[in-house]
Amino acid sequence: MLRNLSRVLLLLLPGLVAAQIAACAVNPVSGGSELALLSEADELRLGRENDIAVRKQYGVYADARLQAYVQQVGERLAAKSHRPQLQYSFTVLDSPEVNAFALPGGYIYITRGIMAHLNSEAELAAVLGHEIGHVTARHAVRQYSAAQAANVGFALGSILIPNLGSRAGQSLLNNLGNALLSGYGRDHELEADRLGAEYIARNDYDPKAMIDVIALLKNQEVFERALAAKEGRAPRVYHGVFASHPSADERLQQVVGEADKHRSVTNGRVERTAYLKLLDGLAWNDSEAQGIRHGAVFYHKGLDFAVQFPAGWRVDNNPQRLLAISPGQDALVEMQTTARGNVRTPQEYLVVGMKLRDLHDTQALKVNELPGYAGITRMQTPFGPRDTRVAVVFLHGQAFRFFGVARDAGGAIERSFLDTVQSLHALRPEERALARGQRIELKTARTGDSFAALARRTSLKNDPEAILRLLNGKYPQGEPVPGELVKLIH
Repeated sequence: MLRNLSRVLLLLLPGLVAAQIAACAVNPVSGGSELALLSEADELRLGRENDIAVRKQYGVYADARLQAYVQQVGERLAAKSHRPQLQYSFTVLDSPEVNAFALPGGYIYITRGIMAHLNSEAELAAVLGHEIGHVTARHAVRQYSAAQAANVGFALGSILIPNLGSRAGQSLLNNLGNALLSGYGRDHELEADRLGAEYIARNDYDPKAMIDVIALLKNQEVFERALAAKEGRAPRVYHGVFASHPSADERLQQVVGEADKHRSVTNGRVERTAYLKLLDGLAWNDSEAQGIRHGAVFYHKGLDFAVQFPAGWRVDNNPQRLLAISPGQDALVEMQTTARGNVRTPQEYLVVGMKLRDLHDTQALKVNELPGYAGITRMQTPFGPRDTRVAVVFLHGQAFRFFGVARDAGGAIERSFLDTVQSLHALRPEERALARGQRIELKTARTGDSFAALARRTSLKNDPEAILRLLNGKYPQGEPVPGELVKLIH
């Protein structure tokens, strides 16, 4: 839920963008000279400053034991990398997205969404090792330097954070945004695979875990795209690091195979059971702490409310805001919450608290017996300057703020906006079950168990049998092996 009106802005290093003088540096991996317009100090500062934005955007998963485990695994890998002197930070983000990425300077993130699909510490190490490879090879710096040297104009408008559109965020890292979220291109991705395989081998994991992860994520992507289309939402697929090549790719097989020489043991570590036990109780899909989506309806147990967005609209949820986007992406409704403070009325909140002095076409609202107020003001929006509908409703000492805007003027957004505002209400007794989050639960498979039978005991709705196979590395036709731990969803 968004508790702050201001957009998260990525910070810039003063003066660096204007400096177009090429500098040479030694690449930590190759040992060769290369163009580098950012020093290591710049790189570290970038990571440190933008780490704040990433944590605010996604939220940090509230499991100290899991966080410590991932940090420990990551540190062991980084200690045997080409840049062991960096102070690496490994963070599990509270997001159902299937993703992992790294900021310059050693700030590495992995979502609980991708961790749910992994089945061993070796596979976790493969993902973290790959991201460490991006850091050690300075791929972000190299990509930025090459683009600057080629006089490429950067105007992506979004770096790490969807809908970020400030001028302050459109310089130093704009050309890195797609790389962080969509991969760096085949050559850099293959180099990160090679380095990741080397780092996990130096820690006595089997480098073939890299191949296993790629195959797993390829299966997840194929299934997830079909499921997301059925559910009318954006797919949660890996951002491209492993997706840039299939697991059977000859070059990939070669670079992973070369890592064997760095292993000191014949049988590499897997640590399947230890890893799976840490996933017991892991949030699945939306987390209860951030609220649960059921289609266009959103339920939040902690804040005790529900709200319904227009049918067919995509609803994005993060710790800072709810954003509903029309099917044609030509209209949006955003909702945020913040403490009500000392203001007495919703009207005072909008006019005085939010300083909307130009508010017009105002009206007092009664929203399920809750006080509210609405009007229209001029704002900068993703569609440019537009008349924007705003409203606030008081509930449980919180101010629920709504914003609605369309690309083109018309009455459709007014109706959709007001319907959304009028739907806000405290959770009803029959809705409390809908506000509970799903979690991973471990079970020891018995003789005769099948995923078809286990699926009937889960709370999954769409194709639960296939989802269980994906989660347990058995997709598309595998079955549980008696005695092994399997992941269920409840």
